[in-house]
Amino acid sequence: MKIGILSPAWFPVPPEGYGGIELVVSLLADGLVDVGHEVTLFASGDSTTLAELDAVFDQAPSEQIGLTFWELHHAINCFERHAEFDLIHDHTGLLGLALGSLFPTPIVHTVHGPLTGAPGRLYERISRLVRRPCLVSLSLAQRRPHPDLPWLANVPNAINIDAYPFQEPQRKNGDYLLFLGRMSPDKGADRAIEIAQRVAMPLKLAGKLAEPGEQTYFKGHVQPHLSADIEFVGEVGHDDKIKLLQNAAATLFPIDWEEPFGLVMIESMACGTPVIASRRGSVPEVIDDGVTGIIVDDWSAVDGALDQALQLDRRAMRSAVEQRFSPAGMVADYIAAYERALSIEHSDSKKP
Repeated sequence: MKIGILSPAWFPVPPEGYGGIELVVSLLADGLVDVGHEVTLFASGDSTTLAELDAVFDQAPSEQIGLTFWELHHAINCFERHAEFDLIHDHTGLLGLALGSLFPTPIVHTVHGPLTGAPGRLYERISRLVRRPCLVSLSLAQRRPHPDLPWLANVPNAINIDAYPFQEPQRKNGDYLLFLGRMSPDKGADRAIEIAQRVAMPLKLAGKLAEPGEQTYFKGHVQPHLSADIEFVGEVGHDDKIKLLQNAAATLFPIDWEEPFGLVMIESMACGTPVIASRRGSVPEVIDDGVTGIIVDDWSAVDGALDQALQLDRRAMRSAVEQRFSPAGMVADYIAAYERALSIEHSDSKKP
């Protein structure tokens, strides 16, 4: 199968720091090549991939994130070559879905963001306009606001498990809690601070702090609380992230939104570090409550949740990631989705 994969323009594939979509796209593109497919990856020129790389930008234009001109320039570069592919797999969002509908090549579109509010309404409208929309969700929870969209498949994200060394269970529990995520109210860095203070444990916060909204939130809700025990370490690369995960007592995931997936959870579990997370979005699908992590309904009872988390079997966490979130499993699921999309295209073409 000849497949074009359109990644978002903003970060290289794989990313050096922040960029969960680009991380998943990297695993998918390389995995498809490994099993014999011809893949062209449309991403920035500083990407590294086993696929053929086609780039508009020599360097990812991260400083231009969100500007439609740059995103459009990148997407058009892919769709100009549409006739070369059996199928195009779009990861760019609504613009890619709408633009791709102008061409006859079948398109599979993974929805990486939430479907609440305006984005969900736009997906409804665009899906009514495009010729044969084929949408992929990351979790069943992601579909809840709009269950009747033209869903093709549900494919959870994956990580390269070998890149997340497992910490043996006999190790002493770390002496700090960890928060990994962008500086945004919905991710809950301020709630992580409150939790750490409530249980009297140090907290390390790591995450992206680049966009104006993130900076405003950080200055108002995070920076005033920084101290010797509440430390912001900034956006970290992979090696530093692994050290933070391995040495933490637990990873806090106190989200306040309908998170479509949440790679941080499986990254932490792969390292053998328990996750304590809000019961929102995909969390109940990713975490087996009381086995691979602790799901919290009321953060005022976090003392008990932390005690429970520290008693969990770390090998069970690692095993769950290996079984449920492997690159091979994700690639196989996407190939099945591609074949389904092509069969829909084929059957439609036979209709009078």
